[in-house]
Amino acid sequence: MQANDVRVLKSAAIPTFAVGVVAVVVALLLAGGKGALGAALGTLLVGVFFSISVVAVSYAARVSPQMMAIAAMGSYLVKVIVIMLVLASFRDTTAWNTQAFAWAVVVCTLVWTGFEVRAFIKTKMLYVDPDAKVPGRGDS
Repeated sequence: MQANDVRVLKSAAIPTFAVGVVAVVVALLLAGGKGALGAALGTLLVGVFFSISVVAVSYAARVSPQMMAIAAMGSYLVKVIVIMLVLASFRDTTAWNTQAFAWAVVVCTLVWTGFEVRAFIKTKMLYVDPDAKVPGRGDS
């Protein structure tokens, strides 16, 4: 991973897991141990899913710029399918509070996305290559 990608990952992961801890405490107070477990699992799910996406897009960026979009869309598709399978598999579970799980997923997703956007805005990345050669211009 490039330094910018690590910075973006850390900038999004740290606040997300901090909010996840708050979600676990709130769920513990409101729904007991099962609520805390649900919130912890929801936070973990968001952290793992979004981290995998950042790593996949970072790796694809080293291969070629065009692969970034494919990696982003592919990881998104995989995440949607896996979350649908997880939700369908544990639809009737009583091991944890499903409402706490759902709220933790929603809140942590919003926090991750917000801080990821913030990190990209603050990162000084060039959108064009200033040393690129333009075909047909005769520049050497």
